[in-house]
Amino acid sequence: MMLLAHKIELRPTASQAEYLDRACGSRRHAFNQLLAHFSQKDVKWSKKAANERYKALRIEFPWYAEVSQRVTRNTVDDLHNAFTHFFRRLKKGETSGYPTFKKRGLNDRFSLREKPKFDVEGRTLRIEKLKTKIKMREKLRFSGTPCQVTISKRAGKYFASLLVDTQDYDPKHQEEESVGVDFGIKDLAVGSNGKTFAANQKLKLSLELLARKQRRLSRKTKGSNRCAKAKQAVAKLHYRISNQRLAVLHEVSDYLTSRFKVITIEDLNVKGMTTNHKLARAVSDAGFGMLRQFIEYKAELRGCTVVVADRWLPSTKECSYCGFKNNEVVLGVEWWVCPVCKTLHNRDFNASVNLDNYGRDTLQLDPKPYTRVASDIPRCAAVLTV
Repeated sequence: MMLLAHKIELRPTASQAEYLDRACGSRRHAFNQLLAHFSQKDVKWSKKAANERYKALRIEFPWYAEVSQRVTRNTVDDLHNAFTHFFRRLKKGETSGYPTFKKRGLNDRFSLREKPKFDVEGRTLRIEKLKTKIKMREKLRFSGTPCQVTISKRAGKYFASLLVDTQDYDPKHQEEESVGVDFGIKDLAVGSNGKTFAANQKLKLSLELLARKQRRLSRKTKGSNRCAKAKQAVAKLHYRISNQRLAVLHEVSDYLTSRFKVITIEDLNVKGMTTNHKLARAVSDAGFGMLRQFIEYKAELRGCTVVVADRWLPSTKECSYCGFKNNEVVLGVEWWVCPVCKTLHNRDFNASVNLDNYGRDTLQLDPKPYTRVASDIPRCAAVLTV
C-alpha cells in the first residue's frame, strides 16, 4: 500500500463557495488565536494546553460550530507541527522560523483528516455540515481509500487535494538502462540520448501582460471592489503561468522516469545562481529545484535510481571522449573543440554524456558507447534532437 495525493479543481455553487470561505476563515481565526495565546510571555507550548485552550475558544466563538468541528480542531495539530519544526531547527542551530500568523487571502485552506467527515463519489465531494455535494472537475485518479482532504483556494478557484491509500499506481517498465540529464536556461533539459526539451520561460512570455495588470492594480484605491478585482486578475495570471511551468516539468520528469532505469542529474546550487541578477529571473522561471523534486519522487514510485552528481564535477569542461579538462570553456561558449582529441562538442550534450558516465561509474555499470558521426572535424560528437 502507498499514499498518493491527487489535487482536483472544484466547481462549487455560490452557497458552497460561501461555506468553503467560512471554513477557511474559521480555521485561520482558530490558528491565530492559539498562536497569539502561546506567544505570550510565560505561556509555554504543549499540545495538552492547546487542546484546553481550543475548548475555551469554541465557547468564546460559537460561530465555529457553523462548519465541521474538525476544521478548527485540526489547527491544534497544525500548530503542533509548526512548533515541533521550530524547536528542531532551533536545537540544530539553523534558522528557527517561528510560526507566523495566517493572513486572509494568502494560502487559505483547511483539512479534514478523518474519513467519516468527507466522502468521494464519482465526480462529487461530500463535506460534513455541507448539505449538498461539491462537483469536481475530474474523477479521482487512484482507486483506494481516501484518508484526508485539504481544501485550498487560489486565484478565486477552489481545489481538493485528496490523500489516497492505494495499490493501483502503474510504475511503468523502463526500456532503457541509463541517461544523463543536463539542466540549462537555453534548453531546460538535454539528455545523453539526444532528447532535448526547449526552454521553460513561461514568465518571460507573460511579462508585458503582467506589467499591464500590475499597473492597473497600482491605480486602484486600496480596499475597494475594483482593487479586489484587479488583484484577482494578477493572481489568475500568476496561476496560469504556474500551471504552464508545471505542465512542462511534469512532462520532462514523466519522460525520464518512464523510460530509464538510472537517471543522473546535477546538484545545482540554485540559490547561488539567483545571485546573478542577469540570470536570476530565468533561473527562477525554469524551476530547476522543482524539476529535481519531481524526478526524485516519480523515480521512487517507479523503482528508478537517481544519481545526483557532485556539484564540482566538471561535466561541461571535460571531454566526454578522452577525458581532457578544458578550462577555457566558460559561460556563453556553446560549441568547443577538444585540444587533445579534436572532438567537436556541444556544451550541453557533452555535459549530459559526462553525467551519464558518472552515474554508470557510481553504480559500477558497464561503459555505455555513444554514437559519433563523421564530419570535417575528426570524431565529432553527435548531437541529436528528438
